[in-house]
Amino acid sequence: MSDEHNNGQSKDAQPDADAQNPAHAATSDANVANENRAASSDALAEGQTAADEPDGPPAVLPPTVEEHEELKDKLLRTLAEMENLRRRNERDVEEARRYAVTGFARDLLEVRDNLRRGLEAVPEGASEANEYMRNLVTGIEMTERSLLSIFERNQIKTINPERGEKFDHRRHQAMFEVPTNELQAGSVAETMQPGYVIADRLLRPALVGVAKAAPGADNGPQGDNPQGFRSEATGQKIDTSA
Repeated sequence: MSDEHNNGQSKDAQPDADAQNPAHAATSDANVANENRAASSDALAEGQTAADEPDGPPAVLPPTVEEHEELKDKLLRTLAEMENLRRRNERDVEEARRYAVTGFARDLLEVRDNLRRGLEAVPEGASEANEYMRNLVTGIEMTERSLLSIFERNQIKTINPERGEKFDHRRHQAMFEVPTNELQAGSVAETMQPGYVIADRLLRPALVGVAKAAPGADNGPQGDNPQGFRSEATGQKIDTSA
């Protein structure tokens, strides 16, 4: 009973103490207010953080007009480069296919020349008078025809300009001059050795003699080479205006 009486006196005395000490009461109220404001701030911050966090992955913004044009330009450039590369590869493959045998074909030209020289060296009528010579000539002719057939299958063609044909510096090589009034100056007067091409590429030019006006003759047609050209055999300039 004594303890309960004392506790009751203490509780009753507390309000009396706060009433007697106003400063202490104000401090207690301020502390409670601060705690309430802190709790409210924490709750507000937690709510704001939860609102800021997206529920799914971040949204991807569509490209701008400038970015779209830049990507389009890069794509077109890439496609153009790939097309150029494809065409270049096709051209390289085609050239390799056409000209793969160029070196070998150039070596065979001498074989064909020797066969022709052998046939031209046979005296006229000798093959008819001698059976062995006739068989030899026949064998050489067959070999030559077989070689020319191989040339044709590999697109190797002969350049054998005719007398009076216009001189073509891309396929003919001038070796000497032939003074004559029968042909136009600057035209082919004689063919020493035929030339060859493989597809559209020159293997060997035809060796020719070029006509020029005879001394003391009237100036005739001058052709399409008024500036003249240099003879490979003499090293002298062939003046077609003479």
